[in-house]
Amino acid sequence: MSLQVEKLEKNMAKLTIEVSADELEKALQSAYMKQKNKISMPGFRKGKVPRQIIEKTYGAEIFYEDATNELIPKAYSDAYDECGLEIVSQPSIDVVQIEKGKPFIFTAEVATKPEVILGEYKGLKVDKVSTRVTQKEVDTKIQEEAEKNARTVVVEGRPVQDKDEVVLDFEGFVDGVPFEGGKGENYPLTIGSGSFIPGFEDQLIGAEAEKEVEVNVTFPKDYHAEDLKGKEAVFKCTVHEIKTKELPEIDDEFAAEVSEFDTLEEYKADVKAKIKEQKASEGKAKKEDQAVEQAVANAQMELPEPMIDTQVRQMADDFVQRLKSQGLTMEQYFQFTGMTTDKMLEELRPQAEKRIQTRLVLEAVAKAENIEISDEKVDEELAKMAEAYNMEVEKLKEFMSEREKEQIKEDMAVQEAVTFLAENAVEK
Repeated sequence: MSLQVEKLEKNMAKLTIEVSADELEKALQSAYMKQKNKISMPGFRKGKVPRQIIEKTYGAEIFYEDATNELIPKAYSDAYDECGLEIVSQPSIDVVQIEKGKPFIFTAEVATKPEVILGEYKGLKVDKVSTRVTQKEVDTKIQEEAEKNARTVVVEGRPVQDKDEVVLDFEGFVDGVPFEGGKGENYPLTIGSGSFIPGFEDQLIGAEAEKEVEVNVTFPKDYHAEDLKGKEAVFKCTVHEIKTKELPEIDDEFAAEVSEFDTLEEYKADVKAKIKEQKASEGKAKKEDQAVEQAVANAQMELPEPMIDTQVRQMADDFVQRLKSQGLTMEQYFQFTGMTTDKMLEELRPQAEKRIQTRLVLEAVAKAENIEISDEKVDEELAKMAEAYNMEVEKLKEFMSEREKEQIKEDMAVQEAVTFLAENAVEK
């Protein structure tokens, strides 16, 4: 194989790859061997027609497609390794010459990794994030925990109140005529949940058990049932049961039940510490996001279109896999959302472009700051991964290729670059 590399505009390159006539002949013979059992001609048993007779009858081109499909993957792979370029897209292949007795020549047009010119990336301005925790925040968190541990009890002797859970029968009428789907029996409903159309739940407040009440509503103009859009309706409702949540007393006993602490004061101190820790974590992430966003905005680069196309396809493939894990197909997703393949790819494009820009800038920062990840740090990361997968670290290493290990090292360097940007930013 011989290779010529031509650099094009906008971070594109053309590889001209030549495969010897001998290799082409082997591929043509291989194609003949695969196809001969499918070819029958008068005077020959099926599968016994000589290649020369087939080529004379149908033309030598009959085996070209299979031969190119056999030659191109290996020849391109060899050229990829030899060219010395950082290729960031799938190749666009064009066959230049295929003829018996002559070298096989094809071109592969590819996108190459663009150069990044970093702008300002130190001393970037980021928002100051407070980790101060108020007593109200602590009380709110404890109240939420109390509500999780609340008991639901049946209420007697009072009408429906907001937040109550009721069990009711209802039937809806438009112009005095019942409509399809407007009837329910022993239906559970939480008042204030917004489960029913606007106004319905509010009008049940004050209703007494086993006494019929009328609820007057107007269906929204964008209601899903065409024949009910914007229509006025009357629902005849009877509440059979009223329930409410009974919260536990917030005291030492409550603290002991919901935490590892014996007293309410200890529990409150722990809640406060956890809120503070959460705020610090969120603040760090916000600071990192702002610093990275500014570093990307300050940098210059020219992304080749095929590089973006490759990222879009990868993101689309990832989305398909996530859908499959939820038991959905793309056809179902398109049916539910009204989305199309073209529209989805178009919407993914800005995200893909931003993802590429961010990665390239962070790699450039890591290079500029000589951020290198030691083998010891990689081993620590692999140990964490092995623990997550519940397997021995040496076994994990056996399953991983050198390229995968190198990718982990690159990803860790990128994350170190994120940390560097945030640590060298200035709070406003």
